[in-house]
Amino acid sequence: KRGDNLRYSSKRKMGSPWSIAPMPCTTCIAAMIGVALLFFGFLFSQSLSPSGNIVETEKTVDFSLFGEPHQHDVPARLRKKMVAMLTADVKDADAAAGLLHPAAERSSTKDPMTLDEVTSYLEKFLHELHRVFVERKHSNIWQIWESYEQLVEKTLYKWDQEYLQRMPPRREDGSIFLSLASYRDENCLNTITWAYEKSRNPEKLFVGLVQQNCDAGCHSGLLEDGKMIPAEPDEDCHKVFCESDLGRPHCEAGRVRALHVNETESLGPYAARYFGSKLWYGESWYMQIDAHMTFAQDWDASSLEMLHTAPSRKPIISHYPPPHTVNFTEAKEKAAARLCGPVFASSVLESQIIRLEGLAFYDRTLQKVPKFAPFAAAGYFVAHSDALREVPFDPFLPWIFMGEEIIMSARLWTHGYDIFSPTIAVLGHMYARKHKPKFWESVHRIFEYGIHTPLQMLVLDRVKYQIKYPESARDMIKPKSLLNHVEDYGMGKVRTVEKFLDFVGLDMTAKEDYQDFNHW
Repeated sequence: KRGDNLRYSSKRKMGSPWSIAPMPCTTCIAAMIGVALLFFGFLFSQSLSPSGNIVETEKTVDFSLFGEPHQHDVPARLRKKMVAMLTADVKDADAAAGLLHPAAERSSTKDPMTLDEVTSYLEKFLHELHRVFVERKHSNIWQIWESYEQLVEKTLYKWDQEYLQRMPPRREDGSIFLSLASYRDENCLNTITWAYEKSRNPEKLFVGLVQQNCDAGCHSGLLEDGKMIPAEPDEDCHKVFCESDLGRPHCEAGRVRALHVNETESLGPYAARYFGSKLWYGESWYMQIDAHMTFAQDWDASSLEMLHTAPSRKPIISHYPPPHTVNFTEAKEKAAARLCGPVFASSVLESQIIRLEGLAFYDRTLQKVPKFAPFAAAGYFVAHSDALREVPFDPFLPWIFMGEEIIMSARLWTHGYDIFSPTIAVLGHMYARKHKPKFWESVHRIFEYGIHTPLQMLVLDRVKYQIKYPESARDMIKPKSLLNHVEDYGMGKVRTVEKFLDFVGLDMTAKEDYQDFNHW
């Protein structure tokens, strides 16, 4: 059935989807249909054209998972024959259909934006946004959102739409783009250093760092007595790494890219990941982590191996990594914990958003093949880099902390991606960062104390609308600008969001979860 999980036993490598090219329009189609084998032999050996479409007079049926639907349509009466031909070494017919889905391609005739163009534009946007906010320090949440939305509408949204048309082509060289968002993080330098030290193929590792630092007039995080004290400027982990013996060759080779953001310009972790995704420049694989991580030896190769063995054509490998104290030698011999439990936040301050709770060990023995999982986690996430084209980050979600993982999971799944837990843990996470600066403290200093929580709750309506909270239906949302261009950054058409909610076991009306944990 169209849209179901695509699982198959073929040894075909990922990243090389087949594309079907058109027959010359001078060919007598009716006659060729009568001799199917001859037709298909000619189709695959002779009939190539730039458009990637089969020329037919009857209505076409889109079953593309990559690229724009209109680019890769296949006539309804040809689809069955194509599938039959491809099932010689693929047992499942729908899996065979998956082989026909061509990879996403740039649809613009313009050259890709350069990295300098990207970083220069984003820095200018953030500077201008900060200028606007400073002028409106005493605004309420509605006025703050209006200021943000109006500037994004005039500038960043239009830029982003052009960027998505001009993304560089994906390279087939096994390279990894590591997106890393850091907010005044003292562990940033160690994270980048260890990533390269522990990598099996450091020459194929490209870091995209969004470094949000304080350079002057800095404060600590909230201390036990509820106060903040003056603090030294933050270490520039990008600069220090690039000056080190380990980092210098990687930086000189262009393998470490950075967007420098002042802490006062920070818009939260989801926005930082949006900016980080724009530092991608054609790498084969996309990985997303936090700036306070530890690494197992060969973590990069192990991550890709799990991605390749996952039983799907469009897999995601993700979970909450174990604490940074994990013994990776022992972790190689036991099954990794999996992320399966959603809950509706009970705190009024969290607006009943869905939270993903904790890790649990569901498997007694080490698994050879990754198992399905309902959700993707933001702190360890591995995917084919076409995900950045198909499911781009949403520039209309500033100040989001809770909520980024549920919207990311739903959008990926409805675009045809299947989420899997890793078989082993290859990264560790520093979870306890008490008294360290948090981005919402900067928001309070820009505007007024306490503004972040109601501001986040307002913006969360954009997330809740997409995942079918009844109280966030379109006619209930105010202001309506919260839903501007939501279709450009919304759910996919491969599977419905209703199927996703049933798949993960969420009742949005009763605010209950009903999944059978044994299912995962």
